[in-house]
Amino acid sequence: MYKNFFKRIIDFFLAFTGLIVLSPIGIIVYLILLFINKGNPFFYQRRPGKDEKIFNIIKFKSMTDKKDENGILLPDADRVTKFGTFIRKTSLDEIPQLINIIKGDMSLIGPRPLRVRYLPYYTTEEKIRHTVKPGVTGLAQISGRNLLNWDDKLAKDVEYVKKLSFSNDVSIFFKTIRKVFVYDNTLYDPEMLDLKELRSNNTKEA
Repeated sequence: MYKNFFKRIIDFFLAFTGLIVLSPIGIIVYLILLFINKGNPFFYQRRPGKDEKIFNIIKFKSMTDKKDENGILLPDADRVTKFGTFIRKTSLDEIPQLINIIKGDMSLIGPRPLRVRYLPYYTTEEKIRHTVKPGVTGLAQISGRNLLNWDDKLAKDVEYVKKLSFSNDVSIFFKTIRKVFVYDNTLYDPEMLDLKELRSNNTKEA
């Protein structure tokens, strides 16, 4: 009952309320990024949602669009701004995802939506993560996100789906809030080895 009905109602209410409450901060971040990124404060990217349905995730941009002399984007490390690093560590870049929740693409709590190109590299067990809507935060994020390798992170996503309940979502929600306010870096994703590259290499070695 909770998974199929009440979770969506709670998501919509909290996302709508959060968008109103956080709008002053969101406007400030928007204006700063409007200047830093020369009129382009939002980041859009295709991500797989429930049942692997593709949607466009919305975030505040933490990187510029700087390119080399050949018109190719510079490496991520050369494009991340100091303000971009700040909004990542404080999770302020996630505010626009409240719109994704209101639209029904995402949930507040659930497995994080990863890259589309990773879809062929999940195990059968790991594909369970796509039987629910992806979330802004989830079990992997409060379990030491940047301390987990890919296998452990995806295992946490599967564990979340198998144990999905109202009480678990409430626990994850408040643990996330705590980590945001104490600036816990386990909520900040540093660059990891690409899952596609990692599992392609493992297949070759096998």
